[in-house]
Amino acid sequence: MDRVPSSSSTGAGRYAPSPSGDLHIGNLRTAILAWLFARTTGRDFLMRVDDLDRVRPGAAERQLDDLAAIGIDWDGDVVYQSTRLPHYRAAIDRLTAAGRTYECFCTRREIQQAATAPHGPMGAYPGTCRNLTDEQRTARRTEGRPAALRLRAEVGEYSIIDLLHGEYRGAVDDLVLRRGDGVPAYNLTVVVDDGAQGVDQVVRGDDLLPSTPRQAYLAELLGLPVVEYAHVPLVLNAEGKRLAKRDGAVTLADQRALGNTPGDVVAAIANSLGYTARTTAELREVFERAHIPAEPWILEPIGLFLPEGCP
Repeated sequence: MDRVPSSSSTGAGRYAPSPSGDLHIGNLRTAILAWLFARTTGRDFLMRVDDLDRVRPGAAERQLDDLAAIGIDWDGDVVYQSTRLPHYRAAIDRLTAAGRTYECFCTRREIQQAATAPHGPMGAYPGTCRNLTDEQRTARRTEGRPAALRLRAEVGEYSIIDLLHGEYRGAVDDLVLRRGDGVPAYNLTVVVDDGAQGVDQVVRGDDLLPSTPRQAYLAELLGLPVVEYAHVPLVLNAEGKRLAKRDGAVTLADQRALGNTPGDVVAAIANSLGYTARTTAELREVFERAHIPAEPWILEPIGLFLPEGCP
């Protein structure tokens, strides 16, 4: 396994946005929390762009500009996953050589229509292609079906320790390692990159908690160290759903158009965490992990952010 060492002997945290569009306030809040966790524990903070899928031209540059504008800094160069394809192939080759992969010819519709894997979460892969014979695989290739590559998992569940949620035991299925179009899958790339960069602390939204046992199990198979996880509450809209662009002025550019500064946005995010601060540097001085609210932040439409000096 290749290593891309950080400059810190105490590990690193990271933020890894996907450049599918501008970051919204929920993304910025999670990024600030990931930065705070790393900086207040003496870790490096790394920036990685997940640009293997859903890339919108210019989005990565705008995302990095927005993160810098709210006071987030990072160590070393930004790493782009599109430059690391040989390392993902090497990890897949190792798993294949160990007999831990198999080809899957199922379409998305077939998987949705199939019964869920025993004891697995809704949508878990039921193992349809797990035990195909050589003749059956050849027949499917002859039909022109593209083959994804799946992990042959040997456990049905796996436990992780989360700093905010405690012990969490979740289902593990035969997750996709490489999609049918040849692109390495997220669950593989994130594990390979965290291991290569020396990331030992992962802070992200709690919507990703259910997928974490899969990633931790895969990391174990690849011989990578245990990662310290912290899954933080999301920002939701007034209807209690995940924040999205359709919810109004939710990006930094939107807020600037309303006359609000990056400091106003940081102040609102700090307030949602129970602090009074206008910069990430100020927030770093008072931040305590134990005080992170357990409930999601409900973002009211537009009016939450007011230009400086307004009541």
